[in-house]
Amino acid sequence: MTSAGGGHDQLQHFIASTAWDDAPLWTVLAREADRLVGGPGAFLVIDDTALPKKGTLSVGVARQYCGQLGKKANCQSLVSLTLAQGEVPVPVALRLFLPEEWTGDPARCAQAGVPDTEMQPRSKGEIALAELDRLLAAGVRFGAVLADAGYGASAAFRQALSERGLLWAVGILRVQKVYGAAVQVAVPPQWRGRKRRPVPDEEPREAEKVLAGLSWRRITWRQGTKGALTARFAALRVRVGDGAVWGNNRHLPGEEVWLVGEWRSSGERKYHLSNLGPDTSLRALASTIKARWVCEQAHQQLKGELGLGHFEGRSWTGLHRHALMSCMAFAFLQHLLLAQNRRLKRGKNVASSSGPAAVTQPAGRATREPLSAVRPPRRAYSMSALQAQLPNTP
Repeated sequence: MTSAGGGHDQLQHFIASTAWDDAPLWTVLAREADRLVGGPGAFLVIDDTALPKKGTLSVGVARQYCGQLGKKANCQSLVSLTLAQGEVPVPVALRLFLPEEWTGDPARCAQAGVPDTEMQPRSKGEIALAELDRLLAAGVRFGAVLADAGYGASAAFRQALSERGLLWAVGILRVQKVYGAAVQVAVPPQWRGRKRRPVPDEEPREAEKVLAGLSWRRITWRQGTKGALTARFAALRVRVGDGAVWGNNRHLPGEEVWLVGEWRSSGERKYHLSNLGPDTSLRALASTIKARWVCEQAHQQLKGELGLGHFEGRSWTGLHRHALMSCMAFAFLQHLLLAQNRRLKRGKNVASSSGPAAVTQPAGRATREPLSAVRPPRRAYSMSALQAQLPNTP
């Protein structure tokens, strides 16, 4: 008979084994997440999350910014993609970012079991786009992609999203150069034999300065546990200066998008770009931008309640399998929470029905209900509370 400790060791070896392919399980996770929260009203949030880690042998560990600690520290950094609708997130991808000190040391990567295909230097944006393509191939549905300035500051990243025909809203740096939406580009007359290049009829300006003179409107995007969440916003249609270089490191006008400024109650100002349509209201722009917060909730629950940061191995395969199991557990608990909430909702409808005009919800779901109608109450939203209700397994 196998001892409990021996069984645990065997399970650890199985999880970290390269003898089996976990790609089908990631695909199953993506499709189940889509079933739970996917659709035109969903968002795909791209971010990263750090796992503090000591030592030098664990794959990807390096001194880099760690959001959990709020400073640079030894940690592993995972690119995260979360599918969310309403206030219900489901993480669908966690992929390790390898810093230069790892990709520049093939022997160190080999010792940690990094596949040959993963040893090439890749930015977090490139990793995110690869995972995005995988999710699209799996049929995951969402209305827009959201990301912070760590991704949105990259012109290549924004352009890649547009090339895929996706709507997006991303953070940018305050010094991002933009042109007015009516800017014109023309080729000047030839002068002294110099090569003629297209030149815009106005100079690009920094995003911060473009919005400084506008009126800022107070917007409430949702109700929090301590009341309404509000900030002041301003928006203007512009063309981003991310085209070809035309002189002194200035770039030609690119895509026409929204430039959005956010003025928080703390006095801090943030800036965003979005390719949502020209008729999008300021309230809709603000709500879309602020929908990104839900991935932070998912990261906290993955670490605090589902053990994402407790992996004790060192290998590439083991870390990603551990991340996969954490995400699968998260999706399963979300499934239970949503089912529980639907039962409560149906019971409430039945209890409140009176007279022949009353209509109750059918027992089955022939069509998808709006997630706003089934999301768990904010005060009762606790995965740990739900886990305590589950039966213990030997």
